[in-house]
Amino acid sequence: MTKEPTDQKKPFDKKTLARFKQTLLKEREQIVGEVKQIYESSKEMGQNGIQDIGDEAANIYNKQILLSLTENERMRLQEVDESLDRIESGTYGICEECGGPISLKRLEVRPVAKYCVPCLTKLEKGK
Repeated sequence: MTKEPTDQKKPFDKKTLARFKQTLLKEREQIVGEVKQIYESSKEMGQNGIQDIGDEAANIYNKQILLSLTENERMRLQEVDESLDRIESGTYGICEECGGPISLKRLEVRPVAKYCVPCLTKLEKGK
């Protein structure tokens, strides 16, 4: 017999989870908006007429910075999506390392947190 998870096992009530879901969805929308802006900026660079070698070098450098930012944004987006998946599966707020609860304060500061503070500290020391 498989045991169904009870509401007592879930670390947060539906209202709290809904609030975190809204926060994560807003962050996702912001990231997608930033990525679109970065993409548009990188397309526009170097399309403003004749350039000297210095301008061209500066534009290439700026494009590289913009493209590296999108990698960072992609990672942030993945963290947000994983957090939204955890909300849907009922595992949001549960540490992936020890299975214990992640404190509400930690999640309010970092809604994409996967680990409780003791486990995070342990994992960081192990690097």
